[in-house]
Amino acid sequence: MRLVIVGQAAFGQRVLAGLAERGHEIAAAYAPPAKAGKPDPLAAEAEKRGIPVRTPATYKDPAVADEVRALAPDLELLAFVTKIIPPAVIDAPRLGTLCFHPSLLPRYRGGSALAWQLIRGETRGGFTVFWTDPGIDTGPILLQREIAIGPDDTAGSLYFDKIFEPGVAGMVEAVDLVASGRAPRIPQDESRATYDPLCTDEHAAVRWDRPAREVYDLVRGCDPQPGAHTRRGGETLRLYDARRAAAPGAAPGTVLAIDERGLVVAAGEGADAGAIAFGRVRGSAGKVKGADWAAEAGVRAGDRLG
Repeated sequence: MRLVIVGQAAFGQRVLAGLAERGHEIAAAYAPPAKAGKPDPLAAEAEKRGIPVRTPATYKDPAVADEVRALAPDLELLAFVTKIIPPAVIDAPRLGTLCFHPSLLPRYRGGSALAWQLIRGETRGGFTVFWTDPGIDTGPILLQREIAIGPDDTAGSLYFDKIFEPGVAGMVEAVDLVASGRAPRIPQDESRATYDPLCTDEHAAVRWDRPAREVYDLVRGCDPQPGAHTRRGGETLRLYDARRAAAPGAAPGTVLAIDERGLVVAAGEGADAGAIAFGRVRGSAGKVKGADWAAEAGVRAGDRLG
């Protein structure tokens, strides 16, 4: 098949490589502009293979849709896209456009699907390859794969360790199904649909009096971005590499220990009480080990955060 790939980063790079190795013709790759002279991995892979690269600042320019139509692709793929792709570009290929999404649609539509699944304590996730339409993650489903979410997964580990490789293979499989004429278009069940906004600092603020499990899930979902955060004096402190820990009775937000586990803090109250150890934190001096930050900041057991 003749393809156009719109994407970025290692995921887009691997999808392009997989499709090229399957013998599909890639008419062009659309990637973000180079940063500090360094091309995006998708762009670098395309250039290595002699595939034309386009780096538009915006896809809303009518010239982009005209360009895609002139390439005469059978199919377009959105392989890790963070920009809004307008309908004129989506509809340009003969057979339409496929998109990758890291949840089991119709649940967890939106640009922060991984974060919200963890924040809500889900144990079952996966990914979907779907046919795009004018809505946000609303198009008919081509294929899905379920993936277990572990109790200590972060958004980073869930994506890179569990979803990335199967997701690349799923995109390649989806194109093969289209090429063979066997690709389904399964309507999404709107009665099961959920949508969440982008997970930002507004959502990532830690309330230490919330149940310890809830605080832990918030930190996991916001690791690595945007980073769950608390305050210590006038400093914003972001929390990473969290693990549950046993806790004696202590007021929420109390620093219980500073040791090889990192910075151990009490959360919750009563039956919902517990402790969380943060292996790394990021303050004004950058991301460091939790114990190192505490030593530099003069924080000791018994101090309070938040």
